[in-house]
Amino acid sequence: MKILIIGAKGNLGGQLQIVFQDQEVFAWDRDDIDITDKEQIDIKIDKLKPDIIINAAAYNAVDKCEIDNAEFKLAKMLNGTAVGYLADAAIRNKSLFIHFSTDHVFSGHNPARQLEAKLNGGFAEDDETATLNRYSESKLLGEKEILKRETKGLEYYIVRLSLLFGPKGESPESKPSFFDLMLALSNKQEELTVVYDEVSCFTYSPDLAQTVKKIVFDKMPFGIYHITNSGQASWYDGAREYFNLLNSDVRIKPVSGAIFHRPAKRPSFSALKNTKLEPLRDYKDALKDYLKLK
Repeated sequence: MKILIIGAKGNLGGQLQIVFQDQEVFAWDRDDIDITDKEQIDIKIDKLKPDIIINAAAYNAVDKCEIDNAEFKLAKMLNGTAVGYLADAAIRNKSLFIHFSTDHVFSGHNPARQLEAKLNGGFAEDDETATLNRYSESKLLGEKEILKRETKGLEYYIVRLSLLFGPKGESPESKPSFFDLMLALSNKQEELTVVYDEVSCFTYSPDLAQTVKKIVFDKMPFGIYHITNSGQASWYDGAREYFNLLNSDVRIKPVSGAIFHRPAKRPSFSALKNTKLEPLRDYKDALKDYLKLK
């Protein structure tokens, strides 16, 4: 099976290469293809004719695109319009298309709806979306580009995830995970202030990649899937668990996200509820495995 992974040098892209290494994998990153260039996509993908196209490329500078119109335009292109270009290429070449989205597509719900979702165990795959910031708008645009092509024969999986962590990607632009940032800060500060009132679910990229492979090879129904590790948590919960596993005596102070005055608003609750798959292991167990890689 010929599999094209776009965004191959990122955290998730790297893990997808590992789990699909028993297939014929073509790993493309920004030096190999500009997904904002429709003509380039058409030429290169039509020549390759992959069985599966996996798009792990994304714009994720949440605050930057909130305050900069040029960055927002880029976010909409990378997370939205370009997804449509790739979906068209998938239709033309009869390729399965896999795209990754985010819990932020539920970020704009009012507190009452967020409380309802919390009582129900999280937002389900078919719950109504609502965006809160420009980043979430751009990600929802990508989902819509895919969904409007359903009637044109597109075979697809939209995989929503949240709070991704795992081995850093090869690309210099690949961001360190939240836990790596916490460790770096703890080497400079005796006390860390960490947000306690924003709750979602952590997602370990090796677990996510393995589950994506399972969906593909089990030939599960096309559509939207929520894939995160089990265990709802705040940033504070995650940091506390991390430093407990390290047996570190760093002090962690829980604070409200409001004190950071970030340009983009964040939801107080955006945990994803998986209704289509067996639950993934608890993020705490995944975190233990992540520490073994250090």
